[in-house]
Amino acid sequence: MDFIFQPWAWYIGGPLIAISLLLYFYFGQNFGASTNFETMCTIFGADKVSDYFKKDWKEQKFALFFVVGLIIGGFIAANYLILNQAIDLSPKTVQELTDLGFANVGSQYFPDEIFSMDAVLSLKGFLILLVSGVLIGFGTRYAGGCTSGHAITGLSSLQLPSLLAVIGFFIGGIIATWFIIPILF
Repeated sequence: MDFIFQPWAWYIGGPLIAISLLLYFYFGQNFGASTNFETMCTIFGADKVSDYFKKDWKEQKFALFFVVGLIIGGFIAANYLILNQAIDLSPKTVQELTDLGFANVGSQYFPDEIFSMDAVLSLKGFLILLVSGVLIGFGTRYAGGCTSGHAITGLSSLQLPSLLAVIGFFIGGIIATWFIIPILF
């Protein structure tokens, strides 16, 4: 078990991702998670409201297994594979996050100011989730996929639109980190 609890080096994680991609390509599938939202909407009847969702969701059932695996894997990792919640952060990062109003910086992975039920059920938390969800949903469809689809599948198959999308993701992340998050918190 010590092997599982330690961070894995790039030469282990990289080939595992490459093997996964080869399997996806071999079976004629794309790697990504955002299409699953469309599939779930179709399953729950969105095709009755919008022609966009008139698709055969059974063609995407492999991807639903992928998302279920992500959820199960995340649950197992968060509840059984994290021995210590402490994070080794630079003193400057700790100070900047403390200045933004975050308590217990570096002592847990998920700050209570964002991820506690009190934060989520507050008006501010609800609005942040709502607006973020709409922007992410619109953005992934407008960009033709999500970060994992473009950054992993798209870049590995040398697609220029994926390169442009990934550049946009990084620019958006920088803008959010330096300008939007300090305003919100």
